[in-house]
Amino acid sequence: MKQLFRIPNKQLCAVTTALGFLSAIVVCGEEPTWYPTADTPDLSTLYDANVRPEPPVGPLALEPGPYLFVDEYLIADSQGVERVVNQPVRSDEVPNPIVTGGEEGDGNTAPYLSVIRDANTNKYRIWYNVLSNGQTGGFGTMDSRDGIAWNRPHQILENPGPITWGCSVLDDGPRGITGEERYKLCWWANGGSMLAASPDGLKWKLLSPEPVVYHNHDINSLHWDPIRSEYVLTMSSYTEGKTWPGTRRVTMQSTSTDLKSWAEPWFVLTPVSAVDEGETQFYAMEGYLARGKLMIGLAKILRDDVNAEGVPDGGYGIGYTTLAWSRDGRHWIRDTAHYFDPHPQIGVWDHTHAWIDEQVLVDDELRLYYGGYKNGHKYNRFVERQIGLVSVPRDRYVARSAGAEGGTLRTVPFALDVGELTVNAAVSGELRARLVDASGQPLQGFDFADCESITGDSLRHPLRWKSDLDAVSGQTAALEFQLRDAKLFAFDFAKSTSEAE
Repeated sequence: MKQLFRIPNKQLCAVTTALGFLSAIVVCGEEPTWYPTADTPDLSTLYDANVRPEPPVGPLALEPGPYLFVDEYLIADSQGVERVVNQPVRSDEVPNPIVTGGEEGDGNTAPYLSVIRDANTNKYRIWYNVLSNGQTGGFGTMDSRDGIAWNRPHQILENPGPITWGCSVLDDGPRGITGEERYKLCWWANGGSMLAASPDGLKWKLLSPEPVVYHNHDINSLHWDPIRSEYVLTMSSYTEGKTWPGTRRVTMQSTSTDLKSWAEPWFVLTPVSAVDEGETQFYAMEGYLARGKLMIGLAKILRDDVNAEGVPDGGYGIGYTTLAWSRDGRHWIRDTAHYFDPHPQIGVWDHTHAWIDEQVLVDDELRLYYGGYKNGHKYNRFVERQIGLVSVPRDRYVARSAGAEGGTLRTVPFALDVGELTVNAAVSGELRARLVDASGQPLQGFDFADCESITGDSLRHPLRWKSDLDAVSGQTAALEFQLRDAKLFAFDFAKSTSEAE
């Protein structure tokens, strides 16, 4: 329950308190614009294998990849091939949880976290919410050499301003922004998204005494979109909607190039009762990662209407993670299949919730840091909310899989201005490829029989034919795969030697 009180005044001030479900916001000053509004557009889409996204106009102009087969955008046709979400698997080699809750542990209190690996030092740093001076909002941090074992005890940072929840940290150093504003911090307080900056990620100073965007729920995050060169602010709202009954948590987004002027927010995650079961809600979308021209996000799904097996009285709700992706940074496609689920074993620390909050790409490994709950959404929440880690090989979100009977997959046409093609695939049987023209006929020297057979598991199997790719440079062709007992995740390319030079 939220109550809003307004006091007319020239100066804007805000005081926020949070006790369980009760929060009161006192706002003095000019009337801010609160989101969502009745006119907030909904640019969310549910993934449907039978509905192909709008294909590229003309042949695909290959730019630096990779090219992932998360949906049908790159696929012109497939036969005997199944789409399989590649769920991360927990490993006994990782001593999860890697960050613990409670006063005798690391004090984590929420599923909101940030992990950054410094490209110069290769050291990791994690930030997360802790209790601070008996209040619900504070920031704890630790560093690590390997991103698994953290140097303890944690350091509790001085809050740059009032905080309710949230702990989203962005390092602008790789983009050349240094000095006092290299690091950015985003959290929820005063009825909206607050921002601060820091030279080292430890000492923070407010960028604005007011929220940069007002929104009516206490979850948000800040990211950088390298494809469109803009900041992305993801925000939660608690609202009614056209495609679901009642009031639900849903997710909005806004963008900015300077952290001062923000675009009118729009919905990016909303439930659709005709497809989503029960009281599906969205706690957030986090962990953005650009792969080629595709932006991958991770959606935190909440089902407070479902109880996990074996939880004590008072324990309710489950939370899991699904994939979401965007090719324009505005419209988002949400997968309905589960990507990461809570642990099935009763009594395990992440038995009811498993919400991935951060993706960290380290060479060929994708590290996924997540918040886990043991007994339910609000049960013993300042002790049982902890942080874990799972890893997967890079770019292996979704496989196009064929069994022993075999299958084929043909891409949309693309311009052959490449010197080398590689595929990310796990092949226990065989994989071959060919290049075909608009009529489906193979280019001379590039048929299946001309292709070296691929077997084994690699992120970069080279595709080699009897003829050199330079011989067909400038032509347009589609890439057709022939798979048997194989999983195909993505393809990539390298420019020809002459063009690269």
